Amino acid sequence: MKRLIASTIFTAAAVSVAQAGELWRATGFEQPESALVDAAHNRIVVSNISGNPGAADGNGYLSLLSMDGKVIARHWVDGMDAPKGMAIAGGKLYAADITKVRVVDLASGRLVETIDVPGSVFLNDMTEDKAGKVYVSDMLADMIYRIDGDKPELFVKDPLLASPNGVFADGHRLIVASWGKDINKADFSTAEPGGLLSVDFATKKITPLPGAENFADLDGVIAIGGTIYATAYMTGTLYSYKPGGKPEAVMQFKPGSADIGTDGEKIFVPLMGEGEVVALAMD
Repeated sequence: MKRLIASTIFTAAAVSVAQAGELWRATGFEQPESALVDAAHNRIVVSNISGNPGAADGNGYLSLLSMDGKVIARHWVDGMDAPKGMAIAGGKLYAADITKVRVVDLASGRLVETIDVPGSVFLNDMTEDKAGKVYVSDMLADMIYRIDGDKPELFVKDPLLASPNGVFADGHRLIVASWGKDINKADFSTAEPGGLLSVDFATKKITPLPGAENFADLDGVIAIGGTIYATAYMTGTLYSYKPGGKPEAVMQFKPGSADIGTDGEKIFVPLMGEGEVVALAMD
């Protein structure tokens, strides 16, 4: 995941500015880690860590944004510690919160349940499949859990996941953005950078995506059509990847670009260090 800001200055990747354009920028958040579209209510949910990403300090909360970047509620749901990735299933929002998953009723905005995930270390991103099951990555344990209703179970555990961060359900597979191998828990540096992986829902087979192996310490990931987009937190780079190609930088931010969301057309990028959420239109 995510330290607040990388202490080292990284060289920015080359950017093709023609591929992405900024639509709006919302400010005033506290370490916004994830931006998830709630299509049923035509809004964006933003998770705020507001403190140490691994501390159970009660500071974390969720905010609401309109689809055009207006703040609907700065503090929509309080009572969390360090919420990160989120998923929506069955009229409920699930938020990863260190070793727990918080469950919020979308209609009322009430925190209705806390699901303990035994054995977890650092839960990070979440996604939902077509059957309504949700998945949550455990970045510091090379694990991904699956939750059916309120029952967590281990979905896959494998060093090939290489510190799995972003997850996105895409048809028959789970797309995984890995941070990298042999992660240093003190500063989140890695012995080898991460890349994009695919996990088959039926067989649980893990397959590195050709051309997208070991290129960056990746954070958030989404897919729009046949294109995968992923953020590299440490450099602030947004990458695009198409099968048969290689990752290309399409936008450059300061370090801290985290768990991106999409409405199927636009991309919403939380910038943890800046306290902002940016909307992008992709060409």
